[in-house]
Amino acid sequence: MNVTLWIAAGLLAAVALAGGFTKAFLPREKLAAAAGGEWTRDAPAGFLRTLGALELLAAFGLILPAVTGIAPVLVPVTALCWVLLMIGAMIAHLRYAGAARFVALNLIYLAVAAFVVWGRFGAVPFGA
Repeated sequence: MNVTLWIAAGLLAAVALAGGFTKAFLPREKLAAAAGGEWTRDAPAGFLRTLGALELLAAFGLILPAVTGIAPVLVPVTALCWVLLMIGAMIAHLRYAGAARFVALNLIYLAVAAFVVWGRFGAVPFGA
């Protein structure tokens, strides 16, 4: 179970790193032209950069606290924040036609994050 939780957190961290990098550093026009990025056309640039920075922090928060042993409780806290972020992402994608596949993808990410929350807060906490 511990290995499965590490894999789940690692996959989420990779998703957060990729999404955070694109939102933080790519131009809004390029984001809006990508499939699933239609919502960025209506979002202020500052919001996109902030969201990207938060996703980058999430990528680190899902891995580094456990690896370093410094405040490993931040891993499930970060995963819980990711659950909330995915709820917001699903709402944002539902506002656009043809976004059902992105809502489904966000739902998968939400489920993986919920698994990490459940596992690290209850089933296999760090230090157990």
